Amino acid sequence: MKTIIVGGVAGGASCAARLRRLDESAEILIVERGPYVSYANCGLPYHVGGVIEKESSLLVASPEMFRGFFAVEVRTGCEAIRISPDKKTVELRDVATGAVTTEPYDKLVLSPGARSIRPPLPGIDLPGIFQLRTVPDARAIREWIEKGSEFLAGMYRYSGFQTVRPKTRAVVVGGGFIGVETAENLIHRGFEVTLVEMADQVLAPLDAEMARVVEGYLERHGVKLALKDGVAAFEKGDGGALRVRTQSGKVYPADVVILALGVRPDTELARSAGLAIGERGGIRVDDQMRTSDPNIFAVGDAVEVKDVVTGEASLVALAGPANRQGRIAADVIAGRSSRFRGTQGTAIIGVFAAAAAWTGVNEKTLKRRGDSDYEKIYLYPNSHAGYYPGARPIAIKVIFRKSDGRLLGAQGLGEDGVDKRISTIAMAIQMGATVYDLEEAELCYAPQFGSAKDPVNFAGMVAAGVLRNDMPVSHWDRVDGALLLDVRGAQELAVESVPGAINIPLPQLRARLGELPRDREILTICRSGGRAYFAARILQQNGFKARVLSGGMLSRTYFQLLES
Repeated sequence: MKTIIVGGVAGGASCAARLRRLDESAEILIVERGPYVSYANCGLPYHVGGVIEKESSLLVASPEMFRGFFAVEVRTGCEAIRISPDKKTVELRDVATGAVTTEPYDKLVLSPGARSIRPPLPGIDLPGIFQLRTVPDARAIREWIEKGSEFLAGMYRYSGFQTVRPKTRAVVVGGGFIGVETAENLIHRGFEVTLVEMADQVLAPLDAEMARVVEGYLERHGVKLALKDGVAAFEKGDGGALRVRTQSGKVYPADVVILALGVRPDTELARSAGLAIGERGGIRVDDQMRTSDPNIFAVGDAVEVKDVVTGEASLVALAGPANRQGRIAADVIAGRSSRFRGTQGTAIIGVFAAAAAWTGVNEKTLKRRGDSDYEKIYLYPNSHAGYYPGARPIAIKVIFRKSDGRLLGAQGLGEDGVDKRISTIAMAIQMGATVYDLEEAELCYAPQFGSAKDPVNFAGMVAAGVLRNDMPVSHWDRVDGALLLDVRGAQELAVESVPGAINIPLPQLRARLGELPRDREILTICRSGGRAYFAARILQQNGFKARVLSGGMLSRTYFQLLES
């Protein structure tokens, strides 16, 4: 049986390796239009920034390795240009010579990936404007930074002493993964960086109040943000520089521009073959990665898959799902019954010394769907035991069903321990777990790694307390006209306070209950929620109606950022 795999990188390369491990007799051919069959595209911004110094470090597997380890033929610089499903053939064009050959197949796997969005804006083809999707893209950016103009070449070789260093300027267009990572890495290379984003926030999978914190962190590290403002045109500037003109009329000078506007599934080959395209614009596949033609499979960034939380079709351009899809396609070709369960979009991004991570559905998606059967909590636990040096707070938002406690999504921000907490919750969501399961999760503990009550356990306990009505919650966007009771101490109030709130420090509350009305609901406040919870329990058990403002003053800061 002959299998042709169109495209390497994550999905195609993993499919080829898996298929060989399952079937030693299979004939396997990978065709890749680029010069590299498998490379770490997630590392490209860090190569631009010099964190990953050698380009060769990005190359995961070579044609020679595929031949030697797996007896898989690899043709780089070879593009699939036409599929004839009725004949079960594919036409291949040599990129260098233009020569076209025809190859028959028994099974065909499409792994063409996605193409960078490059809108037809005036001046978009000017020198110094780049996208970042492939190893050659990264190489071109590095070469431009080092010698793209006389000024940049001079700055790259600059070694003299000067009290004021001339400025090198970069504009990054787009605030997603590549945009944020590239902005950081250009800061590391000494550029003044402006990030232009048409939407009202960076990192669209985050809810807006969480994204505001990331934006503040970017700004503190020198990235200038221009949100809610798209690019209108690119223009030539003086001395080989560029000008980026936005829709609002602002102009940002730049020595280099990086386009990071996102990607679209590369479906050209699939469309021309008459394969079904889904509602989101990706190749439609079933849970065994089959397309509408039973002999053609598709994997990776080009396919449309099911969101396991909402059931909606989704496009997820992530390496993890692409690798799993490649393995599943290989399993099915080899006669196994593997199935792809769908995706929940679990991801993480480094932001200077911090990280932002998420899994499952966000709140804005639930609102868009008109789904009101959910509650949310905010908490700010330490990354490990507070008495052990180096503990850092983690900001966590957890979303769950009000009706049965099923976990729907989570987002985390912080400088330590974010990854393992969101990964743990991601696995819980995958298994259909509830907040009650998080309460009981048995996790690793030593003081330098976590706490006896891990942040994941803590999230489950808080959420379960909400559902058991032990800790009814409210949120800062729902406090109009409410009676606010601040149970913090005087020194804390000197730093920040809430206008109109009554202050009774927690140790005094039991003795001063007579100062509070019994005919109004009371919302309790502290710094992060713990003392407010204790206060609410005191009030509830003394006949008062009370709720906790989830996340306390810390979450209030997030909502204030959102409003501003």
